[in-house]
Amino acid sequence: MKALALNGSPRKNGNTATLLGKVLSPLIEAGWETELVQIGGQKIQGCRGCLKCAEKKNQRCVFDNDILNGVLEKMLAADALILGTPCYFTDMSAEMKALVDRAGFVAFVNGGLFQGKIGAAVVAVGRGGATHAFDSINHMFLMSRMLVPGSSYWNMGYGTNEKDVLNDSYGMENMNHLGRTIAWLGKATAPHLASFPA
Repeated sequence: MKALALNGSPRKNGNTATLLGKVLSPLIEAGWETELVQIGGQKIQGCRGCLKCAEKKNQRCVFDNDILNGVLEKMLAADALILGTPCYFTDMSAEMKALVDRAGFVAFVNGGLFQGKIGAAVVAVGRGGATHAFDSINHMFLMSRMLVPGSSYWNMGYGTNEKDVLNDSYGMENMNHLGRTIAWLGKATAPHLASFPA
């Protein structure tokens, strides 16, 4: 099975990436293929609401001048999607918002391409607002008929400077537990995905 982690932070080695790496570790141990893709700081525009993806139904966004379609292909090939973001004014980063809006809508209008996949949101936060950012990502998962695993707490880690989240023992244990839960859920559901209700 394959897990794709998407880092919505412009800091490639910051707290969001650290949290995502901690989630991926148990999946690697369980034999999953994993990949971490950098979204933050990359060129990705917001959705223009043109509805061309609904018209063409080719599993792509009509705007092909940024990273969206390449990342979307990886998302479609994965069994689990782990979307990580720093908390900016109580919400996800602009790059992650653009990805959620465009990839989520392309998948939605092409027959629910994300249904049955596992989806987990991860948030790095300095002080407050992480729950709202966490919920924002989960809204796309839930309306896409994805499977959203729980963990030992909300999937957030606290820290301001690079690698500060390593000092958040509760947050790091939560990420480890989340990775183990995704591995368990993937194993439990894989034989049944062909019969997932449409």
